[in-house]
Amino acid sequence: METTSAVETLLQSANTFFLLLGAIMVLAMHAGFAFLEVGTVRHKNQVNALVKIMTDFGVSTLAYFFIGYSVAYHTNFFASASVLTQANGYDLVKFFFLLTFAAAIPAIVSGGIAERARFYPMLVASGLIVALVYPFFEGLVWNGNYGFQAWLDATFGAPFHDFAGSVVVHGVGGWIALAAILLLGARNGRYRNGRVVAFAPSNIPFLALGAWILCVGWFGFNVMSAQTLDGISGLVAVNSLMAMVGGIVVAMLVGRKDPGFIHNGPLAGLVAVCAGSDLMHPIGALVTGGVAGALFVFLFEWAQNKMPRLDDVLGVWPLHGICGVWGGLAAGIFGQSVLGGLGGVSFMAQLIGTVTGIVVAFVGGLVVYGLVNVVSSIRLSQEEEFEGADLSVHRIAATSMDK
Repeated sequence: METTSAVETLLQSANTFFLLLGAIMVLAMHAGFAFLEVGTVRHKNQVNALVKIMTDFGVSTLAYFFIGYSVAYHTNFFASASVLTQANGYDLVKFFFLLTFAAAIPAIVSGGIAERARFYPMLVASGLIVALVYPFFEGLVWNGNYGFQAWLDATFGAPFHDFAGSVVVHGVGGWIALAAILLLGARNGRYRNGRVVAFAPSNIPFLALGAWILCVGWFGFNVMSAQTLDGISGLVAVNSLMAMVGGIVVAMLVGRKDPGFIHNGPLAGLVAVCAGSDLMHPIGALVTGGVAGALFVFLFEWAQNKMPRLDDVLGVWPLHGICGVWGGLAAGIFGQSVLGGLGGVSFMAQLIGTVTGIVVAFVGGLVVYGLVNVVSSIRLSQEEEFEGADLSVHRIAATSMDK
């Protein structure tokens, strides 16, 4: 009995440590979101980009701890510390890990609404999104709430499969961002006489640093989604690698060596492979990532040049919204055993689950940002936007030339 107890304790502590490392790696990805945005926006909005990612994380933690986690998993932390530390505090670390996913939603939105959004109204909206909209869909998929997964399983022979959040996290974040972007409208001076005025990225090295941090952290995002040591799979790691590489190479080719496309290409591939990374053959993951890289380049250019109101600064709708949708569908294609996958997945279940995510995210985003906008405008004044969010909101510039 003592030996059995010792083995159980060791396993519990190992699982807790394993998931804690995953939480730390995904937490580090928020630095990637920050620097990707800092490098892409104009110099006068760099401080605002950094502050938004940090404060969004703080508000997201409170919203998810007190409300969102309960909405998704029907449990809470209103118990004594002696109860919470059972099994080496595994449930607490699981919350930490899933929080880093939830907090990615405002981080994704931040890149789309950059340079013209007011600070506190958008912070309030972030809290509402993480407390209510995101965990509602998270609970449908990852906790089987309201019989959603059971219905898909009974109807199509398999539930909706999203191992690490192509749709649950990235797709939802991208479609919520689209709602916010459309409500905000384009930045002043972005379109003149019907033509697009290009705003060049302020700092390509920072943009590249953000992309690299995200790429590295993503292996914690995907691999540690197993949540226990006995569930870990080298297939997830290699599929993530192959999808990332597919995104790089295709974005390089179709994006004509543009550094912005090249550094977002791997992110597109990684977004798309999250859902089926535990099912696909590595070649299927490579194709999934390559298609995602092409989707990002083409849709980013289309949105920027053809859709006047869709001023998506970092391209978060094509990167997370569309590539996330592709990832949900790709899991139903390349996860099939006939294409070298492990099987146990239904394309129709993937399609319905993905469309459900789009609807929940876009409608939820319109409701939250629309209501906040009615109470207090979410858009900076024309003068504040011209001056830049750094000075108009935070009263300090990103760099000083004083000697």
